[in-house]
Amino acid sequence: MDKKGELPVVTQVEQIRHQFISIIAQNMGLYNISETNGRLYGTVLFAGQPMTLDEMSDALSMSKMSMSTGIRSLMDASMVERVWEKGVRKDLYQTEQDWYKSFTSVFITRWREATDNNHQAALQALKDLRLLLSSANDEDVQMIHVDIEKLEGAVEYYEWLDEVILIFESGKIFEWVPRRPS
Repeated sequence: MDKKGELPVVTQVEQIRHQFISIIAQNMGLYNISETNGRLYGTVLFAGQPMTLDEMSDALSMSKMSMSTGIRSLMDASMVERVWEKGVRKDLYQTEQDWYKSFTSVFITRWREATDNNHQAALQALKDLRLLLSSANDEDVQMIHVDIEKLEGAVEYYEWLDEVILIFESGKIFEWVPRRPS
C-alpha cells in the first residue's frame, strides 16, 4: 500500500489485466476455444515478450502438456504464433499482433465448417423428402411439402451465409468496414 492506502500501481495493473483476461476467457467459447485456453491467450498477450511453454506453465500453474495442447489450439485459430529469438533453444510463442487477421481466420474456419455441414444436411433432407413424396399418401403429402418449403428456405440461407463467408475470405469486408488504426 502507498501513502494513501491504495495498492501499488503494478498491483492495480495486474488486477486490471486479470479482469480483462477473465472476460476474454469466458467469451472464447464463441470461437470454439476453451476458457482455459482463453486464459492462456490472455497470459501470452500481456507477457510483454514471447513465452516458452515452461513460462506459461509457471504463470498458469498448469502442466506443460496442457500448455502445449492449448498453444496448438490457439495456433490453429491463428491467435498465437511461434517466433524465433537468437540464442533461445526452446520454442517461443506470442499472440498474433493482427487481431483482425485472427478474427477473420477463426470466423472463416468455424463458420465455413458449420455452414457447410448444415447446408449438406438440408440438401440431403430435401432429397430424402422428395423421394418420399412418390410413396406418401395424400394426408402426408401436405406435411412433406411444408417441410420441403422450410428446407428450401434453409438452403437459401446457407447459400447467403456462404457469400458472407466469402466476403471475409476475400478481405472485402475491410472495404466496407475498415480496420481501425491502433
